[in-house]
Amino acid sequence: MTIAAILSGKGHEVVSITADRTVSEAVQLLAARRIGAVPVMGGDAVLGIFSERDVIHGLEREGAGALDRRVSEVMTTPAITVAPGESILGALALMTQRRIRHLPVIDGGKCVGMVSIGDLVKHRIDRIESEAEAMRSYIQSA
Repeated sequence: MTIAAILSGKGHEVVSITADRTVSEAVQLLAARRIGAVPVMGGDAVLGIFSERDVIHGLEREGAGALDRRVSEVMTTPAITVAPGESILGALALMTQRRIRHLPVIDGGKCVGMVSIGDLVKHRIDRIESEAEAMRSYIQSA
């Protein structure tokens, strides 16, 4: 299974922000959409990623003044991305190795989706449960 399969189920909507917005505006967006990260876009290009962790690190360094900074000043860059053809297990391994929870999906230089570790784990659990049910059915019919 690939990342494309995840996107076909969850959709291709990408909530993003531009680098010139303030951290406060980015926090409002994360809270309103109940998400943990957004890609920072410059046209079609992903310039970086802004996450809850960036907020926490900024607050620890500067206190409330961090909220007035531009997203470009605190975002994580370069963004670690994945292609739609990447395997789900490969993406999970990348997230584990890099200690990240969100991956922008890039196809042909454009951001076509975003996957979280929760999306990938849910897919794996659903797949395992489906295989277990198929095995139970097979055993019961034998």
